[in-house]
Amino acid sequence: MIEIKFKGRGGQGAVIASEILGRAFFLEGKYPQSFSIFGNERRGAPVFGFLRVDNEPILLKCQIKHPDHLIILDLSLTHEQEIFKELKPDGLILINSSKEMNSFANLKRFKIGLIDAGAIARSAGLGDTFNTAMLGAYVRLTHLVRMDTLIDAVRTMVPARVEENVRAVREAYEQTKVYEIEG
Repeated sequence: MIEIKFKGRGGQGAVIASEILGRAFFLEGKYPQSFSIFGNERRGAPVFGFLRVDNEPILLKCQIKHPDHLIILDLSLTHEQEIFKELKPDGLILINSSKEMNSFANLKRFKIGLIDAGAIARSAGLGDTFNTAMLGAYVRLTHLVRMDTLIDAVRTMVPARVEENVRAVREAYEQTKVYEIEG
């Protein structure tokens, strides 16, 4: 089983991202379980999306405390020390950031993907909603689902600006920088 946690803020699309990715896994014959945690806050408040994926039906019904994969839409929600406590050893981190890898040198025991999803979303006409760009980057980082499957999931689950979202997925896939540094 793979457990994935999305960290973002209201309006960035963390919850929808977990649902779209779950749909892509489902389309490839996997069993996804998606859920979220957020309060009654408004846009800009911390939001957490979760996704479990397995080859068998998932019976587990609890929060994901130590994910295999961590997708950080908003870097201000996470400190490096939290990542070490939270992420499983040999985990995978996807970070929305325009920074270079040397800014994340302390995370070298993890496989890391860096993408400036905000810039891609704005370029595609999506404003500050960059969840689909993060999903394109996730596919590049993991290769766990096919790109065409993710695009099918985006087309069926995104209600507006579909082609802009597909463009963001594709551009993020191409622009994601992947680092695997032995610690």
